[in-house]
Amino acid sequence: MDDPFAEAGAAAAPLELVLRAAGPYLDGLPDRRVHDRSADALLAELDGPLPDRGDGALASVERLLEIGTRAATHSSGPRFFHLVVGGSTPAAMAGDWTTSLLDQAGGMWVASPLAAQVETTVLRWLKDLFGIPLSYGGVLTPSATLAHVTGLACARTWWGERHGVDVASQGLAGLPPMPVFSSGLVHPSTRKALQILGHGRDTLRTFARDDIGRIDLAALEAALAGLDGAPAVIVGNVGDVHGGDSDPITDLADLAARYGCWLHVDAAFGMFAALSPRTSHMTAGVERADSITADGHKWLNVPYESGFSFIRDPALQPRAFGDWGVPYLPEAGGDQVNYNTLGPESSRRARALPIWATLRAYGRDGYREMVERHLDVAAHLGVLIEQDPDLELLAPVRLNIVCFRYRPAGVPEDRLNDLNTRLGEALLADGRVYAGTSTYRGMKVFRPAIVNWRTTPADVELLLQVLHELGPTLVREP
Repeated sequence: MDDPFAEAGAAAAPLELVLRAAGPYLDGLPDRRVHDRSADALLAELDGPLPDRGDGALASVERLLEIGTRAATHSSGPRFFHLVVGGSTPAAMAGDWTTSLLDQAGGMWVASPLAAQVETTVLRWLKDLFGIPLSYGGVLTPSATLAHVTGLACARTWWGERHGVDVASQGLAGLPPMPVFSSGLVHPSTRKALQILGHGRDTLRTFARDDIGRIDLAALEAALAGLDGAPAVIVGNVGDVHGGDSDPITDLADLAARYGCWLHVDAAFGMFAALSPRTSHMTAGVERADSITADGHKWLNVPYESGFSFIRDPALQPRAFGDWGVPYLPEAGGDQVNYNTLGPESSRRARALPIWATLRAYGRDGYREMVERHLDVAAHLGVLIEQDPDLELLAPVRLNIVCFRYRPAGVPEDRLNDLNTRLGEALLADGRVYAGTSTYRGMKVFRPAIVNWRTTPADVELLLQVLHELGPTLVREP
C-alpha cells in the first residue's frame, strides 16, 4: 500500500475495526488484570524498521488493536489506583472519538468556530461547577503542568509589569529573581512550570510547620514582610497526593491581599472537593485566587490530555501569550476568541469536545454523585485498614486518597520500608490491582486514589485481599 489516497473510498473501515473492538474491551475491563506483564513481550512486535511499502489501514489498525488491547495498562478500568488517573466516562470517550473524527484546528476562530465556541462554553460550565467567578478568563491545556505554566506565566507578566518590564517582549534579563512561596504540599509540577518559564525549579521556597508539609503561616508572613513591598507569588495547594491535605486558601488569600501578592492555586484534583458539601471547605477561598489550575483527566474522567487554567484578570493572558504580529494569523474580532493567544500552545486539538460531552451527559448532579460515591469508597477503605491488624492508616481519609502501609506483627520498624517497597513491586507485577508506592513522612506507603467512575467498594476490597496474599510470602523471605 502506498499513497493513503488509494483508501479514500473506505476511510471509515478502520474506524469500524476500532468500534467492534471497543465493546468487548470496555465490557471486559472490570474482569481484566490492570496490567499483564506477560503481554509486554508483544511490544517488540510494534517495533522494527520503517516499512517501505505499508500494510494498508485495515491490517495496520487490526495489528495495533490486537497488541494494544492486550499489552496496554488498562487504566480506564475500576482498579487502577495509581497516580490519580481517572478513566473516561462513556460520553467523554465518544466525545474524544468525535474530536479525532472532526480533527479541528482548535487554536483560532477562523480555523474552527466550533472548537472555539465549545471551549468557551465548557470553560463557563467548569467555572460554574467549581464556584469560580464567571468573570475569570481561562483556557484548556494538555495537563495541570501546562495549566501551571499558563497561570504562572500570567503571574510573571504581572510581576514584570510591577518592575516596569514587559517580560513577554524583553525577557527576564536584569530583573531580580521572582519570589515564589508555598507550603511543603507543593507538587513537582509547579516547580517544573517555574523551570520551563525560566525562573528555576529550586527558587521556590517552602514554609512548613510539620513533616507533613502543612503551611507555616507566621513564617510565610515574615518572609513577605521582609520583601518591603516587592511583588511575590504565593502558591496554595488543594489536595495533596499523599494524604489529601490542603492549604488554608482563605488565609493565603488574606496574606496575598495584605502584601500585594499574586495567589496561584494548584487544585489538580482537589478542585472537585467543591462539588460535595462534605468537602467544599477544602476549596474555600479559591474564588479569590489570581490563577487556578485543575486537571480534567483526573476526577472529571475525560481522556488524556486535559487540564484547565483560570485567570482572574483575563487581559493578562494575551499579554503573556499573544501578539503574533504576522498577517496570516489574524486577530479575533468581536465575540470571537483565538485560544492560541491565551495559553502556551499554538497548535491545539479541540479538547473541549469530550468535556462538553461528559458535562452535558451527566451534569452537575451526576458529577456530585460520582464524587460523593468516591468519597464513600475511600472512607470504606480507610475503615477496613483501621480494622486490619496487619495494616496501618497513616493519614485521615480527607478526600479520595488513602495513605497506609503494610505492617504485620513481628516486623521491626527498620524493615518496614523495604518490605513495603517489595510489596509494591509485587502488587504491580501481579497486575490484578494497580496502586503505587511513595514516601510519606519518611515511610514507604501505598496511596491509592479513588477517582475512576467505575470503582466500587469491591474493587478496593480486592486491593487489600491481594496485599494479604502477597505480603506474607515477602515477610518470610530472608
